[in-house]
Amino acid sequence: MEFLSAHWLDILTTILGLAYILLEYRASLWMWLVGFLMQALGIVLYYQKGLYADCGMEFYYLSMTIYGYWRWMHGGNTKQALPIRHFPRRLILPWLLLMATIWGIIYWLLVTFTNSNVPLADSFTTALSLVGIWALAHKYLEQWAIWIAVDIVTCILYFYKDIPFKASLYALYVIIAIFGYFKWKRMMEEQEQMSIPS
Repeated sequence: MEFLSAHWLDILTTILGLAYILLEYRASLWMWLVGFLMQALGIVLYYQKGLYADCGMEFYYLSMTIYGYWRWMHGGNTKQALPIRHFPRRLILPWLLLMATIWGIIYWLLVTFTNSNVPLADSFTTALSLVGIWALAHKYLEQWAIWIAVDIVTCILYFYKDIPFKASLYALYVIIAIFGYFKWKRMMEEQEQMSIPS
């Protein structure tokens, strides 16, 4: 009972996180609603555990759940839902440079202004997640590859920070993300076939 009392927030956000990635796997709009609730609770959890970059990241995630829902519904216009597509090559270098810059800034902030004992990993997952959630909101297939990298590092980090349920969830995320990539790829191919005039 004492264990559950100490880890209830970890358990709840883990359950929501599992629902979230399963909905993402299915490319379901409900993912954004579940994500909003998960991020709100995550703010409290990460602050309590001293994962300040992750805590700050949740505020960005909250805004992205609203933006992502809108993008998926309207595809940038009011006529149709957003299709799954490839990450544009012209954006790869700018996003890599942006991610590296953000990683350095967050690392410096954590080292300078907090008592974080994991500033390198915390800032890395936060910076890469900025790209990942943006790519997800635009329904890019390659967002799965970004999340695999984030999930591996986060899994290790959370076990280290004694968030065992959430850490286990991120281990599961890696597996689901691999399957999710192939599912989305099939869905994208089906969409392309449907758009070809007969």
